[in-house]
Amino acid sequence: MRAVLCRSSGPPESLTVETLPDPLPGPGEVLVDVTCIGLNFFDTLIIQNRYQVKPALPFSPGAEFAGVVAALGEGVDSIAPGDRVAAFVTHGACRSRIVLPASQVIPIPDGVSDEAAAGMLVTYGTSLHALSDRARLRPGETLAVLGAAGGVGLAAVEIGAAMGARVIACASSPEKLALARAHGAAETFDYAAGDLKEGLKQLTGGNGVDVVYDPVGGDLAEAALRAVAWQGRYLVVGFAAGEIPKIPLNLVLLKGCDVLGVFWGAFTARDPSGNAANIARLFSWIRDGSVSVHASTVMPLDDAPAAIRLLADRRATGKILLRP
Repeated sequence: MRAVLCRSSGPPESLTVETLPDPLPGPGEVLVDVTCIGLNFFDTLIIQNRYQVKPALPFSPGAEFAGVVAALGEGVDSIAPGDRVAAFVTHGACRSRIVLPASQVIPIPDGVSDEAAAGMLVTYGTSLHALSDRARLRPGETLAVLGAAGGVGLAAVEIGAAMGARVIACASSPEKLALARAHGAAETFDYAAGDLKEGLKQLTGGNGVDVVYDPVGGDLAEAALRAVAWQGRYLVVGFAAGEIPKIPLNLVLLKGCDVLGVFWGAFTARDPSGNAANIARLFSWIRDGSVSVHASTVMPLDDAPAAIRLLADRRATGKILLRP
């Protein structure tokens, strides 16, 4: 099989693509022929040893994939060879064949492509968990999404619109904002061209936004929090800007608002039934066209270093996928 390997911590260019022996499934495991791999921003961090998950070297990046079951280990009767499946694995997905516990695989329903299944688990799973489980977003509320053209940002735009919110997409260029509008944003704001707090206040008639979805952090965080409405909710999703912001807590007091952490990976482990319900909801939305799982770039497995570089440089819009 072919596999992308991180043999020493470093930038995307330090990754190698190598031929390894084919793995075999053990008891309770399945072997999957991988057809599509979804990349995420945290793949740029895990290869530099800057992520909260720190795998032993060498390892493959990639946390989500879709494929076809090729073989079963002893005792597996919940799935059959030839079944289409997807899975979230934290790391290890950037390879042409993968072995994992049968309990981790998710059957892909008819009407959902391998590309959509491979690209939805992390970004759309994170965004639905954030907006539904954490913020409890209600129809008619106003949702501001920062980094709205990135993987999780565009997912939040689509899911927010599907949940009946008025979505304000915030990004750093007219091209990114046009993409967000095409995927359900009702309003847009270019924070490279104006003050984010003032822009969100103007777009809400001075009331502020009910929910802020922030996967960016950095200098935008405090400005976005200052634009939150009374008893609004601010979702801490990630820090793509590279800087973890320090928030003045007096703002939380004065606004009576909630600052809510979003850690989807821990949620999947602590509440597997809740996550399964969210995944089923997402599959349903994909089948009826409510969400689309936009993939801007599909590249071969051998180009994984270049694909991860696109994420590191924040040049990706929507999902980046790899094909073995």
